[in-house]
Amino acid sequence: MPGTVLLLAAAPAGKGCLVDAASVLPVLAAVPPAVLSGTDTANVVELADPLEPQAVLTRLRAAAAAPGPLTVFLTGQLQLDRRQHLPHLALARTTPATVRYTAFPWHWFREELRLRPAGATSFVLDLHADAETWQWLRDNPLDTGRNNAVHGRIAPPPSRRTVATPAYMKAVATILRSGHRPPLEQLHQQALSRIPQESVGHVLTAQGPTAGDPHVLISAAVAARRHGDADSLAAHHELSAVRAHGPASEEALHWSEVRADLAMFAGDPARSCRAWLAVATTRLAAGQAPDAPAVEAAADRAHHQWGRIDDPARARELGPALAGLRTRVPGRREGALDHVQRQLGRLQTISS
Repeated sequence: MPGTVLLLAAAPAGKGCLVDAASVLPVLAAVPPAVLSGTDTANVVELADPLEPQAVLTRLRAAAAAPGPLTVFLTGQLQLDRRQHLPHLALARTTPATVRYTAFPWHWFREELRLRPAGATSFVLDLHADAETWQWLRDNPLDTGRNNAVHGRIAPPPSRRTVATPAYMKAVATILRSGHRPPLEQLHQQALSRIPQESVGHVLTAQGPTAGDPHVLISAAVAARRHGDADSLAAHHELSAVRAHGPASEEALHWSEVRADLAMFAGDPARSCRAWLAVATTRLAAGQAPDAPAVEAAADRAHHQWGRIDDPARARELGPALAGLRTRVPGRREGALDHVQRQLGRLQTISS
């Protein structure tokens, strides 16, 4: 089965740039796709200094949906948004004041990749952090999701008025240009040995899930197209979490979100939309803020799945609830509520 490789290099333009991220892409692009992926054949998607977070999200979703192994080679810089102090991957238009709207929220990586099969997704990361993010990282891990193997480093901010080079990723690319891809842990150690130790920063390494994690069994069922089995297993864990912790607990809501994703994988966008609407409503009723990442993610996913419903009657049925949710949770994309209302108007025209 062919693999998929996502080459992503991103950094702000101008004086806010900490690292010359795109400089590594020609070196990585010179590596044969099969070597980058560790498979016989591979499809490579390259994103150099993307402008919009939605463009990155679109490419990430496409890569996540592809069968076979996925390897993400990511070079860039991390910044915190001023409202929630959550890490984002800075993009070309990002400034300290616009992180929330112009950068890619880090938790989107976790959200989009969480139901890929166990062991099928790997990150190779070379990241630089600004001073505020570097301080934040002392007390907070950079979460890429329980299913994903991660190797790389996060470097501290370079000295003032200096743009750093992605030394770790260039070392990775140089090793791979030999035509052989060692196991990622070996590749990681070899790359670390080739860069100055004082510039290593935080070392990132995680091997992914183990045989006792129920997410592994669910992912395997999805990969085998046993969607009913996957949902039944998730429903069992959801019910257990509700009984043990309550319906608004993070434990129960996690399994509700898993089931919403499973409906998407099963090709049932109406059921997925309904489930995401329920998750968002429950979180809001529990007192979570409308701009909390989990609330925004649920609203965005409900909106996305609503747009994929082919049956006008089912779309009309769910549209008012989505419009009501968008009134409370507008999200990061401008005009989300207007989009729902316009689409509802078209659906009403179809019905008449």
